[in-house]
Amino acid sequence: MSDGVDFVIVGGGPAGLSAARAYRAAGGEGEVAILTDENRVPYNRPPLTKELLRGELDEAELLIEEEAWLVEKRIGVIGGRAVDLDAERRTVTLSGLRELGYRTCLLATGAEPVRLALPGADDPAVGVIRSIDHVRDLLRRVSPQDAVIVIGSGFIGCEIAASLRRRGHAEVTLISDETAPNAARLGDDAAQRVLEWLHEAGVTVRLGTGVERIGRRDGMVEVVAGETRASASAVVMATGVAPRGELAMLAGLPLAGGAIPVGADMRTAAASVLAAGDVCFAVNATAGRALRVEHWGDALGQGEVAGQVAAGHETEWSAVPGFWSTIGSHTVKFAAWGDGFDVTRPDDHGDGAFTAWYGRDGRIVGVLAHEADDDYERGRSLIEAGAPWR
Repeated sequence: MSDGVDFVIVGGGPAGLSAARAYRAAGGEGEVAILTDENRVPYNRPPLTKELLRGELDEAELLIEEEAWLVEKRIGVIGGRAVDLDAERRTVTLSGLRELGYRTCLLATGAEPVRLALPGADDPAVGVIRSIDHVRDLLRRVSPQDAVIVIGSGFIGCEIAASLRRRGHAEVTLISDETAPNAARLGDDAAQRVLEWLHEAGVTVRLGTGVERIGRRDGMVEVVAGETRASASAVVMATGVAPRGELAMLAGLPLAGGAIPVGADMRTAAASVLAAGDVCFAVNATAGRALRVEHWGDALGQGEVAGQVAAGHETEWSAVPGFWSTIGSHTVKFAAWGDGFDVTRPDDHGDGAFTAWYGRDGRIVGVLAHEADDDYERGRSLIEAGAPWR
């Protein structure tokens, strides 16, 4: 491959691959290069904390597209880390100081897991899950008879804890400073449902006190949170993610909370640079405001917009953000603007099925559905239409 391409994509996640796919579908004929620091072709990440961790899926099944498809579409994959971006000269510098010129650059660098700044957090047995290598490392470290501690009660933390129990680990403890899992995002009623699912899965749950320190006792890792002292062979932190906006900062682009502000067309403040996925703070054309979204499906959607724009078309990101999560044997579907609510209404349909509705300023802004697919689909339409709360 030459050292100059039409469309360079920094990041091998869903936004990056979706952009390459959309660029070609929209008639883009220039040379395309995806830069990825994982040194592998793009793959699906949602199964990492679910099917892959449970042992129900092989790594080979994670590929988004086969290598043959990349060859057919003339999409190159360069393994390596981008260390600098010059938006004026339109160049990306890789580790090893190779410089790659471009016409259009897409920053799809995603986000990285946040590690709590705690004494003992740098213990080798304390890890995160964001990549295939993270899952491999955890599974090499523990066997089913070994205890595992999960720190964090967001969807990822709950998925990891329930999946480890389903894999056969006899003792899994989830520790969080929340009073109920996902309480800030879902409200008390839905959060209690998630708590019941964790108990049903056999997860030991310790809530209401943040972790103070991590240490060693009798060869085990010990996590201390208030009166809770739990020991295990490994600890997984699932305490949120931070956008990887370093390249944008080096290029002199403005950041908002570490994320890259973009319009609904994924354009940044630099004419040659787009951004999509977890790294951006994007205007949603339907919502009429910028949103921070960290969902797989929305990274695909934003990447598609970026690819079409790179090919010379005008389009906008306008879909209602949403995702699915599986905790044990329960799958929930959630759609929302994601920037808050001031009222909730739970609807119990019996036999474990329920819907939670979320409102703000007199409008429907979110829906969470469990075994209520019709409500989920209807809810997305109501959110998009700005339907009144009633």
